[in-house]
Amino acid sequence: MARIVVIGGGPAGYEAALVAAQLGAEVTVVERDGAGGACVISDCVPSKTFIASSDAVTAVRGASKLGIRTDGVGARVDAPAVHERVRRLAQAQSADVQAKLVKEGVRYVAGAARLGEEALGHTHRVVVEPQQGEPFHLDADTVLIATGATPRVLPDATPDGERILTWRQVYDLDELPEKLIVIGSGVTGAEFASAYLAMGVDVTLVSSRDRVMPHEDPDAAMAIEQVFTDRGMTILPRARASAVRRRGDGVEVELSDGRVVEGGHALMTVGSVPNTTGLGLEEYGVKLGPGDFVAVDRVSRTNVPGVYAAGDCTGVLMLASVAAMQGRIAMWHSLGEAVSPLRLHNVSANVFTDPELATVGVTQNEVGSGQVPARTVMLALDGNARAKMAGLEDGFVKLFCRPASGLVVGGVVVAAKASELILPISIAIKHRLTVDQLAQTITIYPSLSGSLTEAARQLMQQETD
Repeated sequence: MARIVVIGGGPAGYEAALVAAQLGAEVTVVERDGAGGACVISDCVPSKTFIASSDAVTAVRGASKLGIRTDGVGARVDAPAVHERVRRLAQAQSADVQAKLVKEGVRYVAGAARLGEEALGHTHRVVVEPQQGEPFHLDADTVLIATGATPRVLPDATPDGERILTWRQVYDLDELPEKLIVIGSGVTGAEFASAYLAMGVDVTLVSSRDRVMPHEDPDAAMAIEQVFTDRGMTILPRARASAVRRRGDGVEVELSDGRVVEGGHALMTVGSVPNTTGLGLEEYGVKLGPGDFVAVDRVSRTNVPGVYAAGDCTGVLMLASVAAMQGRIAMWHSLGEAVSPLRLHNVSANVFTDPELATVGVTQNEVGSGQVPARTVMLALDGNARAKMAGLEDGFVKLFCRPASGLVVGGVVVAAKASELILPISIAIKHRLTVDQLAQTITIYPSLSGSLTEAARQLMQQETD
């Protein structure tokens, strides 16, 4: 029986453990923070639960244009209740993950672990320090490093959990900030800025680049930035924070050009650093890449035979879905199952702003630069019947296909629930469907998905023009 030790119980770790256990391996998961890891306890699950509350506020405030009167009461956010719900759901999800592991026969250990030394027969020794009891060691044929990442901290902007916050600390506040300065306009910064803005908070977004979410589709990022601005958010482009300091009952953010921005709270969203220290990786000979992320290939192998890595600690693409697939691929490969290497172009990603932004496949930059030849169609949602009925005025769908064959190679959706609407495009890319096949698929009328087939029909028409 193969012996497998997984260090880290987040999506990469627990999904890997489930696969290995179902294939008959003897599996141990060692997790420091709780089953599900930071993703479930303090990152993805809490943030999306928080955003769900902000979506509810948006729905109430937008009800009047649908003919629904609220008698001037509107929506009032009960911050302690929102935060308590966030914590409760995170703990419930963590318990569900642990129960699932135990049901499949996985040994779950609450504690920390590190690589020890290579024993006879190329067995890897893992030293475990449980939260209760004495340290012990486990011998494994395969070790998976799945320790995730931690919010990056700037030298002159140290979070204190009260006024200067990371995204893991916002749920400890007794009330919503009155004036929030969000530092960093990537995915995390944009999501929290959007949610707090919906809840009625005065939000200033500090962006070091020309626009928010600079690594996303430019049309999509600009559309969402326009929504932010129209709803009252202050965006400071080309502004880099050099220091954040407490000042009485508030904070001041010093920008690199000398400007100072004052607010009640500052939220730091300036990226993540991998949890790779204290694991004995360098001593064991495991290669670390730039930024101290664990270097892996497309089947999650490190340079040391029998040692794999998956998830945010690899820096491959920091999404829970990718982490989970990396973990599964590692186990399939280590246990001799047929496996396809990770293909990032097939991965869909979503930004949970309002509206959402979802992408899959080739990007506008790749097409615009000529790197990937493709035909493009972009349709605004304000012409979609279902969008009109629901009062949705912002957003679009964009579709890319090969010039000659019409194969669907990419897409972008900016809309409410874009995370759901992107799936047909993902399926088309995965199964090599053409725009003709997508165009000839009957969709519900009225529906937002109808815009996807309409875009395909327009691309199909281009073939004959």
